[in-house]
Amino acid sequence: MPKGILIDYEWCSGCHTCEMACAVETTHADFPEGHCGVKIHEEGIYQIGEDAWTDINMPVFTDLCDLCAKRMAEGGTEPTCVKHCQAHVLKFGEVEDLAKDLASKPKQVLYCLEA
Repeated sequence: MPKGILIDYEWCSGCHTCEMACAVETTHADFPEGHCGVKIHEEGIYQIGEDAWTDINMPVFTDLCDLCAKRMAEGGTEPTCVKHCQAHVLKFGEVEDLAKDLASKPKQVLYCLEA
């Protein structure tokens, strides 16, 4: 079954921990310098009410993401970005199962990263 990552971007704080975890995990991989499997897209701050503001951050998975294939082959249970996400907005699993969670609330994105 294909694997993927479900992102609840409503609660992403933009802390960049997923990026840092990926960069550390893949230090010995053949990634170009300064690149990794996930990047935070910062859309900006929007006013949503008279006194309320929201900041939109969204992890975006690049073509370099291999779902931590080496880590998983060595017995890992989830990619390093998911493990280290401080806001717990990343969820790893089978795409079919994650799709059920996707339908349960708005402001989520499902990445199918493995065929």
